[in-house]
Amino acid sequence: MTPALPPPARLALRAIRVDFGGAEVLRGIDADVAPASLTVIAGPNGAGKSTLLEVMAGTLTPSAGRVEVAGATRAFVPQRSAVTEHLPVTVRDVVTVGAWGRIGPWRALGRTARRAVDDALEAVDLVHLQRARFHTLSGGQRQRALLAQGLARGADLLLLDEPTTALDAESAGRILATMRTEADRGAAVVCVSHDRAVIDAADALMAIDDGRLVEPAMA
Repeated sequence: MTPALPPPARLALRAIRVDFGGAEVLRGIDADVAPASLTVIAGPNGAGKSTLLEVMAGTLTPSAGRVEVAGATRAFVPQRSAVTEHLPVTVRDVVTVGAWGRIGPWRALGRTARRAVDDALEAVDLVHLQRARFHTLSGGQRQRALLAQGLARGADLLLLDEPTTALDAESAGRILATMRTEADRGAAVVCVSHDRAVIDAADALMAIDDGRLVEPAMA
């Protein structure tokens, strides 16, 4: 019997190098990210984890190497600390930004896009707070709102930076469950995390130290 072939990579990194101020932050990164999987990037502080995620998201151009994305739309969910807590917008407004990724910015939402926003709010249990101002939410609620923004995009590649850091157990558990649901629907989910529960739930691990993968991604 011919062995089953692994699914094609949703995203591939080839010989990625990133230099900042003459220093190599990432060097020689080769990795594949499969669809329908949860991949965790782990390692010590300063190892280059968030930089690697930004390269995957397309928000940072590598100094050398190439990023191959196979027919995927991307959604990037930053750490909540990277987003001002005082945006004069509602939770629904924040999530709607993700839906604009489907139709283009500042366009009126059609039925499908509105449903995507509703579904995303429900997935992270924020329907009851959708009219609340973003800055009034707790840290865990703000992180869930940012995750909902990514969900509303309906992306094939969902990238998250430290999504459960400093959250209570309930909020962290809900975010992990949502990432798992997205992977199960076929998305390639990649997150940077130190959270042992998130690492244990991963289908693949990219362990990084001093800008290098110290072991291959493992299923």
